[in-house]
Amino acid sequence: MLDSWRNVPPVLRGARVTLREPCRSDALALLSALATSEVARFIAPPPDSLKGFEQFIAEQRAGRSAGASICFGVVPDGYQAPVGMFQVRLLEPGFRVAEWGFALASEFWGEGLFYAAAPLLLDWLFGTFETERLEARSAITNGRGNGALRKLGAVQEAVLRQSLLRHGEYLDQLLWTLTAERWRAQRPPRAFNVH
Repeated sequence: MLDSWRNVPPVLRGARVTLREPCRSDALALLSALATSEVARFIAPPPDSLKGFEQFIAEQRAGRSAGASICFGVVPDGYQAPVGMFQVRLLEPGFRVAEWGFALASEFWGEGLFYAAAPLLLDWLFGTFETERLEARSAITNGRGNGALRKLGAVQEAVLRQSLLRHGEYLDQLLWTLTAERWRAQRPPRAFNVH
């Protein structure tokens, strides 16, 4: 059933990684992975404390239960806790249009983990929800994030002037989109299971 994810979040398993909903016990791992200055410099400020991440996880679970958003922790094979995450929130009822964001611990940059994990999420969104358009925002100066979106087939549609406030300074962001049609035409071969 399409709405079953609101009660029981899916677990997406790939060749090198599992995507699953973060739980309260993941708060310390996510704090360690995502609250570093290197990771956080181009994203909306993550929580800066254990209690903050516990609250963040609770809010993400509430968003899922309400059918407004879903969050997945990125757990590489051999790990118990997430080293990053994907967040998706609906922009139109039924997830026809949604927005996503992602962050990974810096020690996993350049290791191929993002490209092992992102297709799991994209196949799930474009398949299960029949999402037609997925949007992402990335700071113009975030070369790694913009390159990752481009490599997945996303198209740059606009420049959003002064749209992200970071440390008292407004940053310009790029608006990227990926459509279901484009994803299906160029996606990598599937290597995952949904549970």
